[in-house]
Amino acid sequence: ELISCLQSKLQRLWEERELVLADAQKCSKQGEELEALVRQICKPNEFERYLMFIGDLEKVVSLLLCLSTRLARVQNAMRRIDGNTDAEEKQSLTERHKLLSRQREDAKDLKENLDRRERVVSGILAKYLTHQQLQDYRCFVQVKTSLLIEQKDLEEQIKFFEEQLEHLEQSIP
Repeated sequence: ELISCLQSKLQRLWEERELVLADAQKCSKQGEELEALVRQICKPNEFERYLMFIGDLEKVVSLLLCLSTRLARVQNAMRRIDGNTDAEEKQSLTERHKLLSRQREDAKDLKENLDRRERVVSGILAKYLTHQQLQDYRCFVQVKTSLLIEQKDLEEQIKFFEEQLEHLEQSIP
């Protein structure tokens, strides 16, 4: 019964992932159209700034999500530490926690820098775009970020439930 429940949950997650991927494709197409418009109306150096910002947006958000996920896993492992856990494993978890915490703080600094760059790019685009086009650009940036977060979350849930299902199937004689 539990295996069936996990399989059903996984099926729903896979279907949801397909919907998110379809949304991501639509967003990507919108991004291509926006890029073509920006290329047409902006100066080459302004267009280059726009491209760098959009490229870095995905990288920085993905980095933050990855580091946060890895940090959460280490924290969960640290909560499972008990009297039977050897000192070497405790030390290793503590070191990984410190390293990931520092890396996540660095990634947060990158995100703050990216936010400043977004304001600069938005200011540049405000000189050229209509109010509606500027709103579309801002919406595109928000949707792109949201979709990245949603995709990563779904991937993590799928991975978790697949691991649970595998462990459960292995535990049954």
